[in-house]
Amino acid sequence: MLARLLLACSCLLALAGAARADICTLVTELDTGRVLKRDGDCERRNSPASTFKVPLSVMGYDAGVLKDEDEPAWPYKPEYKAWNEAWRKTITPRPWLRDSVVWYSQTLTREMGMERFRRYVDAFGYGNRDISGDKGKANGLTHAWLSSSLQISPVEQIGFLRKLLKGELPVSAKAHDMTLAIMPTFPLPDGWTAHAKTGAGFQPARDGSPNRDRQFGWFVGWAQKGNRKILFARLIRDERKEASVASFRARDSLLADLPALLAD
Repeated sequence: MLARLLLACSCLLALAGAARADICTLVTELDTGRVLKRDGDCERRNSPASTFKVPLSVMGYDAGVLKDEDEPAWPYKPEYKAWNEAWRKTITPRPWLRDSVVWYSQTLTREMGMERFRRYVDAFGYGNRDISGDKGKANGLTHAWLSSSLQISPVEQIGFLRKLLKGELPVSAKAHDMTLAIMPTFPLPDGWTAHAKTGAGFQPARDGSPNRDRQFGWFVGWAQKGNRKILFARLIRDERKEASVASFRARDSLLADLPALLAD
């Protein structure tokens, strides 16, 4: 009882912060496409940030750069940007997704090369497919998804996940299966489990540079119980400076909302 009360309080606080934000929530059945919830502007595109690690995983396993849950084990190098202490060590695929290790993603795309990277983004029909990167910097191979040129809407995020879960992406069975195996999981009531990825960054200022007073945060994935799967995406775009991380607010508030939606 106490645990439920604390969870409810934390979710109320998350939603109170979210009230000062533009929020999209989209929840649909995988098999039927039935919409369980749709609020806000879910057609507007946004940088995918670390939610792009999901398609990157599919690419990496299909290309043979990623081997299994434990390989490759790439060592941290001092020249890597690592603002999270958990990133400053040797990383393997599972903690890469769990801890959102940016440098591991960038090492992966370098290993694939721009032409192969471009072919996958096009084949997946991912968002606007623009991997040019920051204007004038020619850094798309390592930065396109980081508050940069690549943009995707919540509706398109759901579309990508639908293709992934239905096995409709033009990749090997191993790429599909391994990506599902390393997805972060979150327990839910009544036997449900969420498989999902957060993503956070800064919205663009008028000059195109990151506006560090206005975050955005994603929580994208699916909930599963037996053979039933429910796809979901929540995107928060802050309208003012917030102390907490937008993706954590998106995650915590949606995890609190899901049980009622799943009971439908």
